[in-house]
Amino acid sequence: MVQTEKLYEGKAKILYSTADPQILLTVYKDDATAFNAQKKGQIKGKGEINCTIAAALFQFLEKAGIPTHYIDCPQKNQMRVKAVTIIPLEVVVRNIAAGSLCRQTGLPEGQILPKPLVEYYLKDDALGDPLLTRDRLLLLNLASPEQLATIEEITLKINQQLQEFFKLCQITLVDFKLEFGFDSQQQILLADEISPDTCRLWDSTETDPQARVMDKDRFRKDLGQVESAYQTVQQRVLAAISNLSTINSD
Repeated sequence: MVQTEKLYEGKAKILYSTADPQILLTVYKDDATAFNAQKKGQIKGKGEINCTIAAALFQFLEKAGIPTHYIDCPQKNQMRVKAVTIIPLEVVVRNIAAGSLCRQTGLPEGQILPKPLVEYYLKDDALGDPLLTRDRLLLLNLASPEQLATIEEITLKINQQLQEFFKLCQITLVDFKLEFGFDSQQQILLADEISPDTCRLWDSTETDPQARVMDKDRFRKDLGQVESAYQTVQQRVLAAISNLSTINSD
């Protein structure tokens, strides 16, 4: 895949145009950031690992009937995707209390929520990605009520699918972030990535609060062994995908 014009460079990825205006090339970087880019560093091999995990999960979700922007991976750290207009929302799903939910509500870390909590954040670094109420979201014309209902329906389906999948990996899906976009036909597609950068993942075989962390919290909190945690997630995800493929082919 020949890279052409660089369209955008974010904290974790670079987006390029291609010869086909309906196809873009995403290059995953090893760069790591936290706290709205106040903390910066690198995680060796992160680009390839996150690209591999995201590709596997996109394909898994596609088979479950969830439309995504994924096409294929020409290189280990590159993903071809359908061109979409990103909706400037970060959609966060929480199954267990952790992170900002604990800081803002006083809930103890690790408390299982009675049902998945879906939250919306404005995708705007300058404003600090603020939490939005439904009315504020609609006031800003970020989505229509019908589009928001579709996004929430897809989000909850993704959560159900991923929770069941990660159980096969002996991983607990604590919470995660999604992004969506409109394709040329105005269909809502799952976009961005699903990886240890965008999910809070706990090793279900570990009971120690620090040892169980398998995601970017290891970088945020200086817990060490960041690369090995990401590698373990990749190994378990690919093994689970392989096992599911074997079962489905029998």
